[in-house]
This record gives sequence, C-alpha cells and structure tokens, in this order.
Amino acid sequence: MTVANSAPSSKIGLASRLVNSILAIAPIFNIAKQRARKMMIERAESMGVNWLQIAADLQKQDLDSELAKVQNPSLKYPDYYIQPFHAYEEGNLGWQPATEVESAAYAVHSRIWKDETPPIEGDARLRQSYFDIVKEKISTQPQDILDIGCSVGMSTFALHKAYPQAKITGLDLSPHFLAIANYNTRTKHPELLENQQVQWIHSTAEQTGFPDNSFDFVSCFLIFHELPQDVSRQILREMRRILRPNGYFTFMDMNPASDIYRKMPPYILTLLKSTEPYLDQYFAFDMEAELVAAGFDAPSITANSPRHRTIIAKAT
Repeated sequence: MTVANSAPSSKIGLASRLVNSILAIAPIFNIAKQRARKMMIERAESMGVNWLQIAADLQKQDLDSELAKVQNPSLKYPDYYIQPFHAYEEGNLGWQPATEVESAAYAVHSRIWKDETPPIEGDARLRQSYFDIVKEKISTQPQDILDIGCSVGMSTFALHKAYPQAKITGLDLSPHFLAIANYNTRTKHPELLENQQVQWIHSTAEQTGFPDNSFDFVSCFLIFHELPQDVSRQILREMRRILRPNGYFTFMDMNPASDIYRKMPPYILTLLKSTEPYLDQYFAFDMEAELVAAGFDAPSITANSPRHRTIIAKAT
C-alpha cells in the first residue's frame, strides 16, 4: 500500500503546540521524560527482556577499549546532537544509552501490531517488513552497503542477514553505540570480522568523508525523526553524492500519515515528545520533495507497519 507523504492533521498540530508549551516548563518536562523511560523499562521487563540486568552486564565489560577501537577523537559533535535524547541527559553520548538501546528497541516495537505477534518479536517483524518491501522493489543484489545511524549494530546485522554477500559499513555519530556494535560483532558475529564484511565508522551522516560513488546501496533505520530539517537536507544530498549511478537510498521511519499519530492522545504525545526533540520538524518535512531536490528520482513511499513507512529512492 502506497501512502501520501502528508503532515499530521490540524488536530495533532494543535495538540503539538499545547504539548510544546507544557514541555517548556522544566519540572514537567523532567517528569514526562522519566515517566516515558519508566514505561519502557516496565514494558521490556513484562516481555522477558531484563533491561537493567542486560545493561549492567554490558557495563561490566571493557567498553573503554572497545571505544578506543572505533572513536574518531578529532570529530566535532554538531550542536543538534549534544542534547538530551530518549530520556538521557547525555543524549546518545554515554554508556547508559548505549547499553540500553537494544532493550529499548524491543520495548518500543512490541505493540506495533494488534494481531497475534508475540511482543518480543515486534522488532524483528518491523525490520523484516522493511526488507520485504525493499526486496520486492529492488531486484539487484547490492555489494557495498552503508548503514547510516547504525547505532549498536542491530540494523547492520539485519542487513547482513538480508544481503549475506555484501560488504557493509555501519556509520554512527555515537562512539559509545559503535563500541557496543564492535563488541557485539566480536562476541556474536566473529565471522563478519574474519571475512572483513563489516566495519564501523564514527562520523556524521551529513559529512561522511567517503569519496563520490562509494556505495550502491544506502540504508537507514529510524533516524530522520531524530534530526532537524536542515540536517536531514544535508544528509539527503550527501547520500546522493556517495551513491553510484542507479544506486538506491532506502529507509524506514515513523509515518506522519499514520492514524496512530493523527489520533494520538495528548498524554502519550507528551511522553513521546519529551524524548524526541525534533519530532515536529520531522512530521512537517516533505520527504518526497526533498529527495527529488537532492537529486533522486521520485521515491516510492509504502506503509510497512501501522505506524511506519519505507521510502525507496533511486539515484538519477
């Protein structure tokens, strides 16, 4: 099913303005943020994901040595990235968010479908729904893949499963996330290191540092809703630059046209926006028009879950 790239309804717009005014009050913002975090931990624990224990076990490892292997010490973090995200004061630049992000993904995606899908399988089903659409619309087998905003490697390992012969580069702005990704590779997927099929790059997605025409496929999971609009535009142009002719940029993210967001109760919207500072900008971003302006063919936009969409754009 193809969906239009429309902004949320005026009702949601009014709710957003009200929520913004409420969240501008610091004590209320802090309460909402902590409530959102507590809700996610409780949800994870209810499905058998021992959130706090998993994080504690990871933090017992020698993560500083993993960090040293992947960090670019000369990288300057852009202003939009140095602020709280997902109820963490340090945003994505710390061990607590890095060791909790996988559990958070299981919790957030556990209730996407209202059918008999077990909650613990929600995340895997969401990722598979993306690949089902991508493979249906793109018949070629990519050889050089870039995974931007790869986080701790969940999306990168999913890409390897979908395209086992390809070489994959995972890029992220958080060295802490990449350190966990490197640890996960060594401990869970050592064959990828032995075959040199995966590498981790600490860089911004808007200025990757790669030469022109470096990749035939670029993929992105759930990143654009975390970006201001000007950065999103820069990334789209950078992806066009590093893609080879006839290469593809594909990504999956929240669907602003979904009834889930159009009809979201103000209380839930408040919790969501307390952890996502650029959500309004994302909902108002005309992704289809911006992709064309960046040099891509008109993209296909397809709903892949009740609240997510898959976008596929070919480099002209």
